[in-house]
Amino acid sequence: MNEPKSIPSLRQRLQAGETVIGSWINSGSPMIAELMAACGFDFLCVDVEHSAVDLPQTQQLFQAIRSGRPDCAAMVRLHGVDYAFVKRYLDAGACGVVAPLVRTREEAELLVEATKYPPQGLRGVGFCRANAYGVRLEDECARANDEILVAVQIEHIDAVRNIDAILSVPGIDAAFIGPYDLTASMGITAQFDHPDYLAALNIILDACQSHKVAPGIHIVPPVPAQAKARMAEGYRFLAYSLDITMLTTACTEGLAALREDST
Repeated sequence: MNEPKSIPSLRQRLQAGETVIGSWINSGSPMIAELMAACGFDFLCVDVEHSAVDLPQTQQLFQAIRSGRPDCAAMVRLHGVDYAFVKRYLDAGACGVVAPLVRTREEAELLVEATKYPPQGLRGVGFCRANAYGVRLEDECARANDEILVAVQIEHIDAVRNIDAILSVPGIDAAFIGPYDLTASMGITAQFDHPDYLAALNIILDACQSHKVAPGIHIVPPVPAQAKARMAEGYRFLAYSLDITMLTTACTEGLAALREDST
């Protein structure tokens, strides 16, 4: 359960100018989630957009993350900004949300409405894991608006064109770039050295600075040098690879080395 903490929340840390490093969970395995939390990530984000993980599994993953390390923020990458689903993941105990494919100011406003309790938003109040099933309801309602991180995923060229309007919405804390989808929307899928993609990144970074929104990006390959390069460029909300990719990389590289030595 999300008990009150004396340490700053992930949202508060980003607002203070810190850089946070997390990862993605696609496997749906509580054991992997618990292990990754224990490794020291600042946050772990359960991906319910591109995986088969459902809401009950997500709550179990949140519990596993807390078991691994209580200070690791359990987040969720949503499958949209639908109010009915957003509030249920928050009730399950999400410390923050990443909303995919936000392309307009109106979509960003819907996201904030769904994540914030009144008067900032329309989030409904009910007994749930986030408030210890009613035991800490008042404390949770007082805490949540200040501590839950709200991030929009910038992964379409339309979002780049509308970036100032999107990031000017009160309550948006971070802009998280999805490199593969963004390049795909530009007709240059996975061409991460393409001048048009690099120009789009600069536009996003400049807008984040202007609107005091934390810039974020997903480094999919488990290559620390790539992550360090992005941090040097100013990205402060960094997702380092994902569970299934790290496992695949470790297995394939290990097997390749073993078979090479045995020939």
